[in-house]
Amino acid sequence: MLNKYINNMYAIVEIAGQQFKVTKDQKIFVHRLEGDEGASLEFDKVLLVDNEGAVKVGAPVVKGAKVSGKIITHLRGDKVFVFKKKRRKGYKKFNGHRQDLTQIQIESIAG
Repeated sequence: MLNKYINNMYAIVEIAGQQFKVTKDQKIFVHRLEGDEGASLEFDKVLLVDNEGAVKVGAPVVKGAKVSGKIITHLRGDKVFVFKKKRRKGYKKFNGHRQDLTQIQIESIAG
């Protein structure tokens, strides 16, 4: 029963200023990255690597660890509405925002 949780290798990696916990063959959405669809990427800001229970923690990054991935597609996120109002003052402000995103598939974790 315990082996079910130990056998998965994962890493915590910093991509585009945000930290993500990633495993092999996982698909994640990150802020828009440069590159064409199908292009390969390598991320070397790996903060933690867990390989079947053997944890390596970086200070600040793990030396020699890399996460490689592939850009699947570029897209836009859902619209977020921002509404501001002040009571009894006649002030109303309505805005919307859609974030540009990139979908990445993690291909391998080395470290």
